[in-house]
Amino acid sequence: MRRKNRRSNPFKILILLAVIGLLVYIDQKVEPFSPYTFISSPTPSLAPETFITEAQNLAAEGKYTQALLSYGKAISADPQNPSNYIASAMINIYRGNYESALEDASNALLLNPENSQAYALKGIAHGLLGNYFDSETDLQKATEYDPGNYFVYAYDAIVKAQKILVGSDAQGDLDAAIEASRKAEAIAPSALETHWARAMVLEITANYEDAVTEYEAAIAVNSNVAEIHISLGRTYAGLLEYNKAIEEYTKANALNPSDANPDALIGRTYYRTGEFSKSIQYYQQAISDEPQNAYYWGYLGQAFYKNYQFGDAILALQIAIRGGVTTNGTIVEGLPLSYEVVDMYYIYGLSLMELGYCSEAVDISQAIIQSMQDDETAVYNAEYTLERCYEKLNDQQLLKLPTATMIPTWTPQPTLTPTPLPYQIPTPAGE
Repeated sequence: MRRKNRRSNPFKILILLAVIGLLVYIDQKVEPFSPYTFISSPTPSLAPETFITEAQNLAAEGKYTQALLSYGKAISADPQNPSNYIASAMINIYRGNYESALEDASNALLLNPENSQAYALKGIAHGLLGNYFDSETDLQKATEYDPGNYFVYAYDAIVKAQKILVGSDAQGDLDAAIEASRKAEAIAPSALETHWARAMVLEITANYEDAVTEYEAAIAVNSNVAEIHISLGRTYAGLLEYNKAIEEYTKANALNPSDANPDALIGRTYYRTGEFSKSIQYYQQAISDEPQNAYYWGYLGQAFYKNYQFGDAILALQIAIRGGVTTNGTIVEGLPLSYEVVDMYYIYGLSLMELGYCSEAVDISQAIIQSMQDDETAVYNAEYTLERCYEKLNDQQLLKLPTATMIPTWTPQPTLTPTPLPYQIPTPAGE
């Protein structure tokens, strides 16, 4: 049996040759540009430098939120570059987002454990958050890695001045702050941080006029740092120039609207000038931003008392002193009786007494008299409350204070001038 030979088909040979040619073309021409011939190529990604330039331009315009987004893109494109984390940390310091600055600086140190600027930024972030021991440790490391880094000395002066302002300073902090600010000035006399440091040192030494000059010089370098406007406002308040103080606090508030501190400072300033309705409005706004802050509730209660709104004063001061839960579910930890907050306690007692809730007022007043003997103002107001309550007791005007389980959070609204009461409200001594 023999197999019959078939003739080759010229047409099939031509098709085979065409396919081979196409494959050779794809291998040589198409493959180098795309590993998947029949899948669309992804959109080319932008270089990290593009995002960095964009971020730098936005930061120069004071558009810090957008600048941080651009630095975030730069970090995603080049996560091994510590300079992007450092730049992001610097912007967060300017914005007052110290926790975010701390995170950025820590990430930079993971990539470069000997980076002086990253340690300096960690130091200032820790310091402005009140973590003074960590701040000192980081700033010392920053100096070890670069003794000529003027940021380190400026930040050290700022942190030590902050400690003095809040009453947490140790012996030698004032001299160290002065020396550090002078070192920064010797290295970079026109830098923003140098002016900031010198201004704070002048402020804590009560050289307010010179401090104003330095703060204004810092703002001339960069007008978009909220903390510097707050500090300038505080200095104006020290000079009793309250309108200028409010103006600076308002600028800080515009730069960082979510920060409750400028609102609280404006509220405190209006309280000092006797404009209690405005004070209430700004304290309410501060509480809207930071409802867990018991101090803000106490300040609001004091303003309500001065504005004849005794019921509102009782509610606000009750949550400041006892703590509680707001209507939006925020937990507030109460402030134990101490010399720091004793004024909230005796004004709470006065408010209770005014509305006849003397059972509670007597307890508060007796606690003040027993444990706060060194504060003459507090003892005077507590004794006044007891005297008035004993008069009410004789008149059988005692009421039992209802327990407030849910304390409202207020939406800021203009408050009308109250109608005067038929008797003169007692002004707490020392106010």
